[in-house]
Amino acid sequence: MDTNRSTIITARVEALRAWLRDAGLSAFIFPSTDPHVGEYVPDHWKAREWISGFNGSAGTAVVTLTSAALWTDSRYWLAAEEQTAGTLFEVIRCKRNVATAEELAAWISLNSKPSTLNSTVGIDGWCVPQSYVESLYTALDAHNMMLRTDLEPCGELWNERPTLPSSPIEIHPLKYAGETAQSKMQRIREAVRERGANATVITQLDDIAWTLNLRGSDVHCTPVFVSYLLLFPDEAVLYVNPQKVTPEVQRYLADIGVHTAPYDSIADTLGQSRELRGLRFLIDPDTTNSAIYDLLSMADTLENRSMFPDDFYANSMLIARANAAPMASPIIEGQCPVAQMKTLKNEAEIAGLRNAMLKDGVAMVKFLRWLSTCQLSTIRSARRDASSSEASLKNCQLTELGVDAKLTALRAEQEGFRDISFDTIAGYGAHAAIVHYEATPETDIPLEPHGLLLLDSGAQYVDGTTDITRTIALGPLTDEERRDYTLVLKGHIRLAMAVFPEGTSGTQLDVLARYAMWQEHKNYGHGTGHGVGSFLSVHEGPHQFRMNWMPAPLRAGMTITIEPGIYIAGSHGCRTENTMLIYPDTDPVREGSWLCLEPLTLCPIDMTPIVQEMMTADEIAYLNKYHARVREALLPLLDDEEDRQWLIAATVPL
Repeated sequence: MDTNRSTIITARVEALRAWLRDAGLSAFIFPSTDPHVGEYVPDHWKAREWISGFNGSAGTAVVTLTSAALWTDSRYWLAAEEQTAGTLFEVIRCKRNVATAEELAAWISLNSKPSTLNSTVGIDGWCVPQSYVESLYTALDAHNMMLRTDLEPCGELWNERPTLPSSPIEIHPLKYAGETAQSKMQRIREAVRERGANATVITQLDDIAWTLNLRGSDVHCTPVFVSYLLLFPDEAVLYVNPQKVTPEVQRYLADIGVHTAPYDSIADTLGQSRELRGLRFLIDPDTTNSAIYDLLSMADTLENRSMFPDDFYANSMLIARANAAPMASPIIEGQCPVAQMKTLKNEAEIAGLRNAMLKDGVAMVKFLRWLSTCQLSTIRSARRDASSSEASLKNCQLTELGVDAKLTALRAEQEGFRDISFDTIAGYGAHAAIVHYEATPETDIPLEPHGLLLLDSGAQYVDGTTDITRTIALGPLTDEERRDYTLVLKGHIRLAMAVFPEGTSGTQLDVLARYAMWQEHKNYGHGTGHGVGSFLSVHEGPHQFRMNWMPAPLRAGMTITIEPGIYIAGSHGCRTENTMLIYPDTDPVREGSWLCLEPLTLCPIDMTPIVQEMMTADEIAYLNKYHARVREALLPLLDDEEDRQWLIAATVPL
């Protein structure tokens, strides 16, 4: 971090400490989440980055009257230390992408002045899930501390805070959605009733976009819009900034029975006990922010509020205890039904995904062929020779950022391209060992004619979302690089070939991707696979391939990635990823309901690093069959003869 930025961050921390003293707080917690608990956060809610200077996607910052710390996982340890250097923050390395409540409570207790014991810690209730608030309350209580969720310093202290996004909403055509919004809302209402409720608040932005067949551009890499959706028994209300709603979208919403109200007015609605009396809301505490939860909890007790102390409603656990009293709670806790519904792709969505993968495959082939022609061997000499021509420099100085720019440009040529689906990971050499490495002008390095390039990327097309990783040999490799590459490929293929009974969870299959590397005492810390949306979030759940227990069953119609990897710090990294479709196995010989995995991703896998003796016959057969399919699908779509010849050569059977 530069000196000027370090000074700015330090000044912010000191201003926050003055605010803490005035508010009677001993510490404040800054999570990475926003009111909608999404993967990507609009700039308006990047409070953790504002206070700490750390811009990674995951992390938790805490400031006390005397100390400051930032928790983040292994993906960001190095970046966090660099970005907070010279500030008051210490970086605490944690194993998970979110610091546990117990970790935070113990640290706050240890780093608070003795006089502040029995003190109060603050967190913005609008930007943290209710389930996390409950765990914080319990953890802090063990250290004789309390929690307030009704205070938020950024509104006072954050100068030039970015405003909420105001880009217009657009209608997602039925030919891509495959089901009307009316039908989806009816299914949601039925699922809510089955759980004993008659209303729900949908807070996650991709759930809202899917339900209403609408899309936006408010969130980085994800086509969603900032809003809340209330579903009542006979009506629905979309809380959204009015300037985002075009006349066309307003007519569409009216036609499907959805009213609109200003985004911020949801607090007033949920605070009106008379309007909500008799309603029971199905609420997911893992995805619904604490403020929404508290407002609903207050609805039935609002008229008796005078009997409670003034700070009663600042503590969600006290509210929960009040609702456990004789009066019935207006909340039924349970998973939002939309999460499961949108993971099951209908025929139109599957067709759209197939088409998106074809376009993405064309862009990838064009890129890989272009990369193969780059004269990487002249990079160093061209950089040393000041007399080299400008054209030579442009042709030879290919860097990680250049890889990103070229691939994005090729994707942008494809019909229906809207955006990338996440920030491209183009890591060369040792950078490939940083699992979620993203090149910056400060870290960008040139590619050289040896070693491995790890390229993890994806795109948003109007008909589907893509996610693909290829590891590419740029020249001679070490024996370890070749072995690691082959172990990763074996793991990918083993899991891709799986046939499994319906109801199996991803955890029960995860070992297939790790078995070969485990035999050589190698492993990776991230999950093996996640769901992918249909022109929505590139990470979709709850189903996953993962070591730790994830009970969500795998079902036909789900998409899921397979992306095992090996990462050797300071040396290299390998990962191979395809997006798969789970489909029924109709083999008449088998009894019962069985499922298989079909690769939707269409792109050659680099065969030059493979240690063929390590591959089994069925693994080689799978790879050859996959490459034959890639060649058959993409060859007719390539109009450049050099691209065609490259594809043919890249898919020659082993």
